[in-house]
Amino acid sequence: MKLRTLLCFLLAVACLPLLHAQAPLRVAAAADLEPVLPPIFAQFQRQTGIRAQATYKASAVLTTQILNGAPFDLFLSADLGYPKRLIAAGSADSATPITYAQGTLVLWTRNDSHLPPPSIALLRDPALKTLAIASPRQAPYGRAAVAALKSLKLYNSLKSHIVTAENIGQAAQFVDSGNAQAGLISFTSALTPTLSSIGSYYVIPRNLYPPIKQGAIVVKNSRQRTAAHKLLDFLLSPPIQAEMAKRGLTPVKSAQ
Repeated sequence: MKLRTLLCFLLAVACLPLLHAQAPLRVAAAADLEPVLPPIFAQFQRQTGIRAQATYKASAVLTTQILNGAPFDLFLSADLGYPKRLIAAGSADSATPITYAQGTLVLWTRNDSHLPPPSIALLRDPALKTLAIASPRQAPYGRAAVAALKSLKLYNSLKSHIVTAENIGQAAQFVDSGNAQAGLISFTSALTPTLSSIGSYYVIPRNLYPPIKQGAIVVKNSRQRTAAHKLLDFLLSPPIQAEMAKRGLTPVKSAQ
């Protein structure tokens, strides 16, 4: 009996490295990436055997979680500011964030909203009573939405009509569900099969808001830093940059 117990113990110890190797990469991902990453992660796993799984939240929320020791390996933010904050705190393994894409802000409405087609004119239309945006305190797309409205000198008149979501994904849900008539959301959300089949969008001119340059860092305390860098390199490869472009993200070279 003692021999059997010893053999079981030795077998368990021998399997520990294998179990560790099979642990998925943990990716903290900005909410605008939720429609983008799943097929890319599947392709990455087919090519490398490395599985990655993402937690999608507002960039500010993910930053706080990483600072508090959440066990992420890679952070894909919707801006450069939050990765820089982690670098300043000593939580990243690099001195500068890596820009992997640029986001685009769009105005989206349901086809059955009984509003005119989305445009700048719609933002001035008295029929627009509720406008969803992401939280400007937590989400880069929210700050971009406020900046665009201020550039158009519409923020003060629309402020009381704004419905604030925790992140850009939730902002899209608000307008998709009818809890808001229109939404300033990410291009990645507008291009999803669901939203593209029931609504239409207008691309907000980029000169109305600061560039949404999306940055990444590998978390310093990650036990899978090599694999995390491999995934980041994969995201920057030309074929995957082209895939991300189809889903609403401007490739790095085009954004420069």
